[in-house]
Amino acid sequence: MNDYERVARVIRYLDRRAGEQPDLATLAEYAGLSPYHFHRLFSRWAGVTPKDFLQCLTLSHAKSLLREGHTVLDAALEAGLSGPGRLHDLCVTLEAATPGEVKSGGEGWSLAFGFARSPFGKCLIGVSPRGICHLGFVDDSGSLEIAALGKSWPAARLHRDDDAAARLAARIFVRARAGEVRPPLRACVRATTFQLRVWRALLAIPPGALASYGGLAEALGSPNAARAVGSAVARNPLGFLVPCHRVIRETGVAGEYRWGPERKRAAIAWESLARSADSRDSGGSPGERPAAQGRPR
Repeated sequence: MNDYERVARVIRYLDRRAGEQPDLATLAEYAGLSPYHFHRLFSRWAGVTPKDFLQCLTLSHAKSLLREGHTVLDAALEAGLSGPGRLHDLCVTLEAATPGEVKSGGEGWSLAFGFARSPFGKCLIGVSPRGICHLGFVDDSGSLEIAALGKSWPAARLHRDDDAAARLAARIFVRARAGEVRPPLRACVRATTFQLRVWRALLAIPPGALASYGGLAEALGSPNAARAVGSAVARNPLGFLVPCHRVIRETGVAGEYRWGPERKRAAIAWESLARSADSRDSGGSPGERPAAQGRPR
């Protein structure tokens, strides 16, 4: 059992027993570790103590992030997202495949895919000649994610390259150092015009902030399209890279997630804690400025 699997197991336990406010010894016992080793695992995985991490899984915390995220999203879209991202942010250039590429199913493409480790378990990354085209998390052999990749690009020649996937994962999931400027990542996906607008809007939500489906629809100028926005969010093929995990229900409940609700909550907490640490290190406030590239069109 890897670190993320132990974290996910504890998250499921807390969903059932949160009202009891279980202490460190209780959680450690449930995870099958001593309190010392459980504390070390969380410190290594999240960069903070179990107490701080578990606080970020609470409903009240999610609601506070949701309130902030709506304001941050509006500000980010209004600003055009032209400035450099804050610490921990990714600069992603997201483009849609051309009609010809979609019609041909990637004919003539050599498409590399591979498995790599991430803070949220094993993931599969697919790369086309035009950029990253798939990122999904797996809990087994990964056959479903491979099938999804093949369904998107049925005429492409697939070949496995775990080393290349590991190098990309190191760029995607690393916690950057203060002042570090990251080279942008290119991504290319099959998408309708509306889906692309939604996925670019997701890039405007900074790590550690959240938006609701309704808030995202309103920011896109389509306040009555929350259901359509939710459908587009659910079809995002680039887990974490295009951060669909940052969209939750108006109530503050995380809701469904293609790669599991525990993984969604873990990603939200992981980013929130990293952002809080960034704010302390820089002396600024968490909502100081917008954080991602990729203005919706």
